[in-house]
Amino acid sequence: MMPAIDEWFTRYGESHRDPVNKALHWVCVPAITWSVIAIAWWLSPFAALVLCSLALAFYAYLSLPIAFGMLAVVALMVAPLPLLKVNVAMLAAIVFVIAWIGQFAGHRVEGRKPSFFDDIRRPIHRIDEMP
Repeated sequence: MMPAIDEWFTRYGESHRDPVNKALHWVCVPAITWSVIAIAWWLSPFAALVLCSLALAFYAYLSLPIAFGMLAVVALMVAPLPLLKVNVAMLAAIVFVIAWIGQFAGHRVEGRKPSFFDDIRRPIHRIDEMP
């Protein structure tokens, strides 16, 4: 049986207790998300919208309240993309690299390895499927 989303959040919380690591993640995770969306937008606005739609469908599968929250976040990330007058790909690549450096720096401070690679190997299920 798949672990519940609340269990996933609990496991995530176990490796994100240090205040510096938490602060870095509050900045870096959205930055990484934005950079992935921005690169997709640079390739094709349609590709970015498909990517965002798939991510939102995944969140809706897990939890409608989380999906609605993510819809607002994604909208705020996508809205400025057509207005940027810089090389979006270059900016997104720089943000991506710096944000990942921040993530790893946070885990170094925390003294625990990132749980990202463990989490993507462990399936999760919707809130309404919890045992």
